[in-house]
Amino acid sequence: MKKVILKIDGMHCDGCSSRLEKSLNIQDGIKKAYVDFASNLATIEYQDIGLEKIEEYIEEAGFKSLGIEEK
Repeated sequence: MKKVILKIDGMHCDGCSSRLEKSLNIQDGIKKAYVDFASNLATIEYQDIGLEKIEEYIEEAGFKSLGIEEK
C-alpha cells in the first residue's frame, strides 16, 4: 500500500473537506482518505492506482490537487 499527502485547492469550509473525504473513500483503489480543511491537505492511502487517477477523483469532486505536499 502507498501513501501520499496532497495539497488541495478549492475548499472553503469544513463541509468541503468532508465532501471530498467521503468522495475519495468510495473510489476504487483508495483504501483510506483523510482531508483536513485547516491545512488544505488530503492524506490518502491507496493501491493498484496511480497518482493521476487520484487527482482525477479530486477534480471530479470539484476540487484541484496542487501536488504532493513537501515536508
